[in-house]
Amino acid sequence: MPALVSKKLLLSLSAFSLAFVLSGCKSENAQAAADNKVEKAAATVASSDITPEYVEKIRQKFSAVRPDLKVDRIEASEVAGIYQVFFDGKGAIYMAASGDHFFSGDLFAIENKQIVNVTEEKSNGPRAKLMASIDRDDMIIFSPKGETKASITVFTDVDCGYCRKLHQEVPKMNEKGIEVKYLAYPRAGIGSNSYQKIASAWCADDRNGAMDKLKSGQEIPTNVCENNPVPEQFNMGMQAGVTGTPALVLENGRLIPGYMTADQLAQMLGI
Repeated sequence: MPALVSKKLLLSLSAFSLAFVLSGCKSENAQAAADNKVEKAAATVASSDITPEYVEKIRQKFSAVRPDLKVDRIEASEVAGIYQVFFDGKGAIYMAASGDHFFSGDLFAIENKQIVNVTEEKSNGPRAKLMASIDRDDMIIFSPKGETKASITVFTDVDCGYCRKLHQEVPKMNEKGIEVKYLAYPRAGIGSNSYQKIASAWCADDRNGAMDKLKSGQEIPTNVCENNPVPEQFNMGMQAGVTGTPALVLENGRLIPGYMTADQLAQMLGI
């Protein structure tokens, strides 16, 4: 394995239940600067190798074994010889340049004596743009009565216990000036019973009231209107890297999986 990888890489492979840690250290600033130049040069070379013919070759490889995995694009990663393959609505993986081996998970780096999630940081910008592209009219929004100091987007499922627990914190979040914008992410998939419920909330005359009832375990009339935004939001969630609910997305694109209290969120946001 190249020295470049052994000096600065921590790979966490969650989907395949594997973990690889490759680490090392250099204390001299000159050596660190030299390493950085080598890494940038390697990335430039790797990018030049990603030709349309190469992308098509990888696309056909996956299509032959998993027709549902449609390759959207391929980018060079921060590690020489490793590419990041993005699938249409299915997240991304890391793949050896040969295309014969790949793994799923996050790429970590040791920088300035800290462990940095490179995958997550790289995703924040595109994720923020994706959230900004969604029309507010397609969301169910709980806004503060006074000044809005911060805004979060929450992918939610009405049958998720922690989603219901999070919803109980929404009034307190609003009191602290935090706006909560809901997007639908029925974990059981489009067409499921959970989908029927959450789509009915989006199609209700009083969306916020319908969401309140569903989050408290009450029933609402089934009303799945045509062209409701739930399927599109579900796909956006997958593009954004959502794998469970609740999933909070901050304004800078940072994804925070799981439940947190209003106080914890306010502290994180600096409010």
